[in-house]
Amino acid sequence: MARRQSPARLVVALSVAAVLAVFLVYTSIAGGQALIQPSELATHHGTVSLAGIVVAPHGDARSTDGLRFRLRNFTGRTSVEVVYHGSVPDLFRAGRRVVVDGKMHHGVFLARADTLVTKCPSKYQPGKA
Repeated sequence: MARRQSPARLVVALSVAAVLAVFLVYTSIAGGQALIQPSELATHHGTVSLAGIVVAPHGDARSTDGLRFRLRNFTGRTSVEVVYHGSVPDLFRAGRRVVVDGKMHHGVFLARADTLVTKCPSKYQPGKA
């Protein structure tokens, strides 16, 4: 004699799958941080992802003062001072495009530790035919 299983297990499993699907859609659409350039910092509050070109880096990311550099817009002259602590990518240097997460505090962008990412310029240049 075959035993019939309760449909409750199926309902619970489908409910969990639906909740996970909604969560994934939400995080992919609205859950990320804004990616902005230094000229747009005045209109954003809270934590953001700041993108730009490194200018005049100095200091040590492992020291209490941290690594300091200016981050300039990709086009234009607007820049902001950044203070960063944590690991520094090998490709980090003046003139490199980077993205770092953090927020403004008294006119300085305080980057979250270990969020500095360099962008490879070859990925943004058209391939040769």
